[in-house]
Amino acid sequence: MAQPRARARRIAQHLAVPALAVAVVALLPLAKSGAPEQSDQWTPLTPANVSFAQKTGPTASAQLLGFNDFHGNIDPPTGSGGLINGTPAGGAEYLSTWLTKLRAAAKTDGVRNSDTVVAGDSIGATPLVSAAFHDEPAIEVLNAMGVDISSVGNHEFDEGIDELKRIQFGGCHPVDGCQDGDGFAGAKFPYLAANVTNKSNKLPILLPFTIRLYEGVPVAYVGMTLEGTPGIVNPAGIKSVDFRDEVETANQYATLLGWLGIKSMVLLIHEGGLQSSPPAPLDPSGCANFAGPITDIVKGLNPAYGVVVSGHTHRFYTCQLPNSSGANSLVTSAGTAGTLVTDIRVTLDKKSRKFVDASATNVIVENGVKNADGTWQKDAAGNFVRNAALVDPKVKVIADKYRTAVAPLANKVIGSITADITNSALASGESTLGDVIADAQLKYTAAAGAQIALMNPGGIRSSLIYANSPGGEAPGQVTYGEAFTVQPFNNLVVTQPITGAQLKKVLEQQFTGFEGQTTQKILQVSAGLTYTYSASAPLGSKVSDLSLNGTPIDPAATYQLTTNDFLANGGDGFSNLNQPSAARVYAPGFDVDALTAHLATGPITPGPGNRITKIA
Repeated sequence: MAQPRARARRIAQHLAVPALAVAVVALLPLAKSGAPEQSDQWTPLTPANVSFAQKTGPTASAQLLGFNDFHGNIDPPTGSGGLINGTPAGGAEYLSTWLTKLRAAAKTDGVRNSDTVVAGDSIGATPLVSAAFHDEPAIEVLNAMGVDISSVGNHEFDEGIDELKRIQFGGCHPVDGCQDGDGFAGAKFPYLAANVTNKSNKLPILLPFTIRLYEGVPVAYVGMTLEGTPGIVNPAGIKSVDFRDEVETANQYATLLGWLGIKSMVLLIHEGGLQSSPPAPLDPSGCANFAGPITDIVKGLNPAYGVVVSGHTHRFYTCQLPNSSGANSLVTSAGTAGTLVTDIRVTLDKKSRKFVDASATNVIVENGVKNADGTWQKDAAGNFVRNAALVDPKVKVIADKYRTAVAPLANKVIGSITADITNSALASGESTLGDVIADAQLKYTAAAGAQIALMNPGGIRSSLIYANSPGGEAPGQVTYGEAFTVQPFNNLVVTQPITGAQLKKVLEQQFTGFEGQTTQKILQVSAGLTYTYSASAPLGSKVSDLSLNGTPIDPAATYQLTTNDFLANGGDGFSNLNQPSAARVYAPGFDVDALTAHLATGPITPGPGNRITKIA
């Protein structure tokens, strides 16, 4: 009975602490703020440093350590995803060590308060070592490394609302039970979901905010995911909730919290932007040629949100972006997979309770061994040598437990490749790995009469690297764990009839603005299907020369189309694929089974990348 009672206490604390903090804060005295202070010169090529208001009295300081899009990367990511400008980075044991180092550095600098905050997607789209256990390992290592607060991201909804609540509050999985034999207590940190509300009562499904006191100064943390989450997760698991506008929701809570005397707020939001070259390489702490949805979100925010920790785009940056007052807020992102941590320092006025200043620097979570010439050591197979001195032993114990449990499955060789097969998009949006996966699904559903297969690019989470040998296998051999890292969602594989006219509409819906599409997403296509698209042509008329095996697609003819069920249910904005389900045929197993079956016929060569032609 001990664990259920502990869970009940945690749930009560989860609900009571913010309410108590609000009550305390409402009784604190307020002072009028001074005039804005001139900030030091900042350019997009230097780490962001924002000055907010003239201080009126004594100050308090705090450190926020931010990261995002961890995606259960317990092991260091491989390939380019595990490099920050050539430096090997990431992995839970190393991330924990760097968090400890940065906390110690802040304490040395006289900063008494430190909180570790996450902007969503800690779970979902995870490697097998986490996904095989419904991402309980990811939560356990985040607990161990001292995460304090997190927003939800879109991938927190991959297995639906009920599973997200289990991740928060604990308990065994309803189907697979407690696979590791020692139960699951849930996240020790609160998941914040201000803009995710129940359809029935319009209330948030989890806490919308929490409050921290820094030397008596209250700071509110409001957390949310992007409003567009329904378009990028399986619709089946989120039917009971609404995803509300980010700016409207954030400002409603800013008003409420302001009435309660809270004048400094941090927004944890799973939406972001990206830097663009020049320069090259991009500075992890830069803001060069910045653009993205987060810009307009910040532009609409109440200026009390002095700090915005963002995510989703998997890019790194520290920026000063204007809020609704025209003054700047500090906006950060730490890339993905635990390869970076943002060290944010804030100063607060104890009288006005407002931010005085805030700065941010992205710190690389180095995990390698450096040679005397500044390069990084590699073993005989070309893999980076990991630095044992940077391993956090308490996180390693957790990671090793799950590595041992999953090793027989993860290290099983299931096929082979002749060279790197990557998910990097070519100029047309096609990728060599996208070709291979579409071909695999077409082949897997041949018995259902499949003629065409389409794959969403966002569902391809990693590349297949020829030299990677996680289980000590020979170069070119592919393990089940590697294949699962590429396709970790356990989507079903669906074949359904579609007319040529409907197929063309699906391909037209790849482009932003056509029938509700919010961002451009180029679907990966199977062998035999070819077409051209014009970037400058009007919406609805971009696709031409659509052919199957050299024969033009007949708008009136019916074809058998294979996709995963995420796409078939209208995911990624492809509402034109959401046809009546009566004629659907479901293949056995999951999409990763189609890939492993195809790799078993190898060695598989990279896809040709010539099925889609882009013209001006």
